[in-house]
Amino acid sequence: MDATSQRFLMCRPTYFAVDYAINPWMDPTAPVDADLAVRQWEQLRQTYRDLGHTVEEIAPVPGLPDMVFAANGGTVIDGKAMAVQFRDPQRADEAPAYRAWFEAAGFEMYDPKHVNEGEGDILLAGDVLLAGTGFRTAHASHAQLQEVFGYPVVTMQLVDPRFYHLDTALTVLDERTVAYLPEAFSPGSQAVLRRLFPDAVHATLADAEVFGLNAVSDGRHVVLPAQATGLAAKLRDRGYETIGVDLSELRKAGGGPKCCTLRLRQGKASQ
Repeated sequence: MDATSQRFLMCRPTYFAVDYAINPWMDPTAPVDADLAVRQWEQLRQTYRDLGHTVEEIAPVPGLPDMVFAANGGTVIDGKAMAVQFRDPQRADEAPAYRAWFEAAGFEMYDPKHVNEGEGDILLAGDVLLAGTGFRTAHASHAQLQEVFGYPVVTMQLVDPRFYHLDTALTVLDERTVAYLPEAFSPGSQAVLRRLFPDAVHATLADAEVFGLNAVSDGRHVVLPAQATGLAAKLRDRGYETIGVDLSELRKAGGGPKCCTLRLRQGKASQ
């Protein structure tokens, strides 16, 4: 297995808090250690750097506690950036901040016509875009994604509110392989996944509940929550090298490694 060098965008959780509840994991009455959240995020960033990847950062904005979840800030493929439109008003102001960053970075910009929460629900798997819907990203947005990026889009219907974004229920390991939680998807989407990825790794509910599938792979190394021990063992059995990180504080807002990480694809050579 060959690792490919990646370019990531991240946002320091300077203003991280759980002040509202927009997914089943969020409990505003539970204590949050903001300093620990920053330290855990810094360890994730350092892990990427130690693997040889490039990490760029967008400045956090006061009053936007979920801006740390950079994966929701856009979709970037072949030098094109699709901006986002959040479902929930609490996150709406993140969209222009990320859009401004993409524009300043020189990406070709496209604005969404419908609710679209970026790489939270849009994952490139080889030559196919897997597009989640059911809780956040609108199904109507999938047609625009295909027109902008020129990849066939396969709709994935999510059915469990605990796995409200596609990247909480499925991770792309390389161009041919994914890992996913079957019961997070509708029967039809499960059938499609079996056809597209007959050699996929199936996660258990226990590992999915600690956001084990909210992982980041460079084709060889898989960075995932340290608590997802069963999934890590399955991945090692397949020849991947796993690196466990602890993002327990950020998980209180429903996020893991992938949520904190937006992949910046300049062109086909960098995929």
